[in-house]
Amino acid sequence: MHELSFGTWLIHISSVIEWIFTIFVIYKISTYKEYNLFFWLSLAMVPNLIGAMCAITWHIYDNQDALYGLVTLQGIFTFIGNSTLALASMKIFRGSESYE
Repeated sequence: MHELSFGTWLIHISSVIEWIFTIFVIYKISTYKEYNLFFWLSLAMVPNLIGAMCAITWHIYDNQDALYGLVTLQGIFTFIGNSTLALASMKIFRGSESYE
């Protein structure tokens, strides 16, 4: 259908790599006792990563109609990921109140 430009591929791939790196950094931060609630934030980021992988996979196969279900999965995982990120943020906020 539509071929993506080099710049678009660069942005897609670098965003996924950045997201993976960020998950690991936040997880590493969560190993410090005062930041243990950040574990939930790193875990909450995974559904968005899965959604991004669905989108990239669909693009790799040149947006084939047979794989259009990946677009639906991407939307579902983005919704789940945004919801879990909101819940993790609330958990961190509520947990930080106990340190004051």
